[in-house]
Amino acid sequence: MTTTHITELLSAWSDGDKAALEQLMPIVYRELRRLAARHLVHERVGHTLQATALVNEAYLRLIDQKRMRWLNKAHFIGIAAQMMRRILVDYARKRGRVKNGGGVQLVSLDEATAVSLERSKDLIALDDALTRLSELDPRKGRVVELKFFGGLSVEETASALQISPNTVLRDWRTAKAWLHRELRLDATQQLL
Repeated sequence: MTTTHITELLSAWSDGDKAALEQLMPIVYRELRRLAARHLVHERVGHTLQATALVNEAYLRLIDQKRMRWLNKAHFIGIAAQMMRRILVDYARKRGRVKNGGGVQLVSLDEATAVSLERSKDLIALDDALTRLSELDPRKGRVVELKFFGGLSVEETASALQISPNTVLRDWRTAKAWLHRELRLDATQQLL
């Protein structure tokens, strides 16, 4: 399936063609599974949310996008990546509110629990920092979402955002430095 055909299906879906959505989903499902697996590789061992469930939840949110004007495949994958990130962050935040391990299976290895909690905290801290970056500079926030969370190449990111690859590279370098600094500041403040 060519990128042009996928873009045509996305456009038809944007125009309300349900048949286009039915043709599109089997085509992009493999890409969505790859994206979900990429997100989950950074999660704790024994994470209860599996790639299929993450894809299904993202799918439900994607088909709920009534007024979305899909530009191309990269734009679609970028939005899907953003939705998966939000699902995982919501999941991590909800886990953080569970008191005294309620509903969470306890394991005997203290280190496994510590790593699990740290990964959830790291994801939440990254999401908070990315939200702050997006408020300051929305384009740099989108570059991070598309490249880091979406796994898109520089060229795909440039296409999705309709900017040059050089601009993507500059934004990516600046955003990474800004996020590193913010995450270090957050970690320092937690220690105080």
